[in-house]
Amino acid sequence: MIYQNKIIITPEINNLIEKTLSEDLFLGDITTESLISTSEIGKALVIAKSAGTLAGSDIFIAILKKVNSNLTINQLVEESKQFQKKDIIFEIYGSVTSILQAERTALNFLQRISGIATITKTFCQKVHIYKAKIIDTRKTIPGLRELDKYGVKIGGGRNHRFNLGDGILIKDTHIQIMKNKGFELKDIIEKAKQNISHNMKIEIEVESLEDLKKAIVAKPDTIMLDNMSLNDMTEAVKICNGQILLEASGGVNLENVEDIAKTGVDLISIGEITHSVKIIDLSLKFEHK
Repeated sequence: MIYQNKIIITPEINNLIEKTLSEDLFLGDITTESLISTSEIGKALVIAKSAGTLAGSDIFIAILKKVNSNLTINQLVEESKQFQKKDIIFEIYGSVTSILQAERTALNFLQRISGIATITKTFCQKVHIYKAKIIDTRKTIPGLRELDKYGVKIGGGRNHRFNLGDGILIKDTHIQIMKNKGFELKDIIEKAKQNISHNMKIEIEVESLEDLKKAIVAKPDTIMLDNMSLNDMTEAVKICNGQILLEASGGVNLENVEDIAKTGVDLISIGEITHSVKIIDLSLKFEHK
């Protein structure tokens, strides 16, 4: 569960922690067990190997505590804050064997979520002088959607649907099926309105200005402009005149996101921030005695 800038360790998150730890430890840690005494105490540092935005501290700490609740963890960089290369993010003191057993799983989460936050912040900075907001998609790692979307939020982006029950999004596949049954765009939107509660939002995808004009008649809450040219997006903004939210989608990257924002759209959805994220490289090193 996500609350503001925190990951609440719910039973579901706890189950995820246990499952991911078991990937490493279901047969034990034979290397550590054969070399290091369980009584050995040490201090480890988590060090940034590149700059980024920190996200995922709560689950990082929870994983370490799951392996050994007696570990002492000192967080030196606050959640959502930026850090630089070579910054020390955490100090961990306690059982050396426990730290080694938790290391990979804990870092995997921290690196991925921080990577999502970092790239999201970069996109948001590109468009910060425009009204457009960066939003995510459902193109997330199976089982990690809540954490992936948390990273987007920490980076300054906004969350689109978490699941298929969060709102109506009429995609090209729905449209094709309904058109085969004789429905026009206006009819498809009206049918959706008839089958949902009064406070449920409706969004529809269009690929041309002609379809945009047809969809407007039924007054959906949002219209997704799928892979439209910059000129067509600019024209779509003029046509809608602020009456309907417009979302740009498809092929968005750091090179073109500012140009897209300049068209005047309200939302820019980007799958890349979760499905192709580059992790933030972090390493764990023990201090020499």
